[in-house]
Amino acid sequence: MEEQATIIVGSGPSGLATAACLSQQSIPYIILEREDCIASIWKKYSYDRLHLHLAKQFCELPHMSFPAFYPTFVPKKMFIQYLDDYVSHFNISPMFQRTVESAEYNEVSKRWIVRARNASSGEYKSGKEFKNKNVLVVGSGNSGVEIALDLANHGAKTSIIFRRPVHFLSREMVYLGLTMLKYFPASLVDFLMLMLSKLVYGELTKYGIIRPTEGPFSMKIKCGKYPVVDVVNGLGRAGLIGKTLAHGPTHGQCPFGV
Repeated sequence: MEEQATIIVGSGPSGLATAACLSQQSIPYIILEREDCIASIWKKYSYDRLHLHLAKQFCELPHMSFPAFYPTFVPKKMFIQYLDDYVSHFNISPMFQRTVESAEYNEVSKRWIVRARNASSGEYKSGKEFKNKNVLVVGSGNSGVEIALDLANHGAKTSIIFRRPVHFLSREMVYLGLTMLKYFPASLVDFLMLMLSKLVYGELTKYGIIRPTEGPFSMKIKCGKYPVVDVVNGLGRAGLIGKTLAHGPTHGQCPFGV
């Protein structure tokens, strides 16, 4: 293989953004992608109802904005089209079906040695096929929680396991918080968002859900972890948390239903 200056692992949005920035600086690179397409999580493994959880101005990639006609919360199909257009615009050509097995830095040569091979994984599209079935969702990130909601909406008897404390905010709260961070310290923004969250969603411990001791935006700044975003706009208690059964779940296992 021809020697390159930079290796990017993965052709998701972050990998594509890195490639575009390197191109702008005329820095050579290669992208190693384990799947057969860019943004495989979005194209092959994401559920049909998926939208960006943040407003579009917080999600656009470097050097190319979303089209003006895109809605505030971009749906899956439109985001995929944006990524495809981004790849064409910057002439990004990943090496597909390359899974990185190891990456080691050689102190003598002052270079990285990267080894790669092929692989694959499973998928979830919709809760339709799980109607009246008992389903356990393991993982309480935004995708895990929205999948649990989607399953419940399709009639599945759904439970979700929360392994760690988690913040719940609405889309509007996240938008407000990200905007306020431009002008106010994270501690103040966290305080106000927690007040709003408690006002809208109430006490979550009865569902086995505990809020973290650290604020939602402080966690985002320190470790890149976003709060769980309620994707059922404007419904408050009748939204994501209100879908929870009042059967007193314990140990962080939270049943979903109506």
